[in-house]
Amino acid sequence: MILAIESSCDETAVALIRRNGKKPELLTSLISSQIDIHREYGGVVPEVACRNHAQRIRPLVQQAVDDTGLALDDITAFAATRGPGLASSLLVGLAYAKGLAAAANKPFFGINHMEGHLLSPFLETGHIPPHLGLIVSGGHTLLIDVQAYGQYRLIGRTIDDAAGEAFDKVGRMLQLPYPGGPEIEKHARGGDPKAYAFPRAVLKDAPFNFSFSGLKTAVLYQLQKIDDPQAHLADICASFQAAVIDALVKKTIRAAKEYGHSLITLSGGVACNRTLQESLTTSAENAGIKVQLTPPALTTDNAGMIAFAALLAAENRTADDLNIGINPNLSLASQMKNP
Repeated sequence: MILAIESSCDETAVALIRRNGKKPELLTSLISSQIDIHREYGGVVPEVACRNHAQRIRPLVQQAVDDTGLALDDITAFAATRGPGLASSLLVGLAYAKGLAAAANKPFFGINHMEGHLLSPFLETGHIPPHLGLIVSGGHTLLIDVQAYGQYRLIGRTIDDAAGEAFDKVGRMLQLPYPGGPEIEKHARGGDPKAYAFPRAVLKDAPFNFSFSGLKTAVLYQLQKIDDPQAHLADICASFQAAVIDALVKKTIRAAKEYGHSLITLSGGVACNRTLQESLTTSAENAGIKVQLTPPALTTDNAGMIAFAALLAAENRTADDLNIGINPNLSLASQMKNP
């Protein structure tokens, strides 16, 4: 029975998980969102996020325990995200979880946020088969060759803006509410994805890496040429979104073929985008490859995925020392082999 806390950015989240036979059982997964608070600033303000984590974490842990009818004594291990993320936010969740572990004299596991995303498509089965993982979030865009739990090889990443970051920045250019991704997707439904010929970056020396900064600049230049951008909002959103998705899908399918994978997973906050889901699934099917999507509740930052990663960690390695600290720039490099 593991209690996990996620506080890497602006979501305070708590989850409880246990192994029920062969399959994991997610007993509860609670999220206290700060989107409405940060929307007025147009993005996440670290100090505000930290303060709200500190206010919300204790009652959220208590609610998770109460909802499941458990007591803290029933928990056999505690876990929290230790990176990557905002330092001030990470500190709140990690310190609270370590405090619970110390008080209960129970094991503690510090979890990599990106590994949580990577493993999240398999929470329902509990088994990690060989696959190509595409993680698309606000801060990261990664292609990972996965052979089994803990056996990862990084084969592609963004060299500048992540896909979710590009969505948010273009959303601000278009004067859309934060976060920009869902707003752009909403407006894109009524637009023509071929209205504007936005670029797709080609990186000859690193064919599986991504770059979205040039696309973002192209949108900015295009907006300067339009007298009334709001009158063309749907077409701009659709064309921008198509450029992002086209790059993601083509590189992912090519990587899956080259590395011999018959299964692709899609995870991270941008995995909520229905157009991305449909495009990747269709292209993969045409190539004879299966796509496994992450359950919607596990796509954005959540403690369910951290709890699952902690469950697998508890079954495969020793617990972490309570002296372990946060690492805002934590990567999966310690568990990866570079190509």
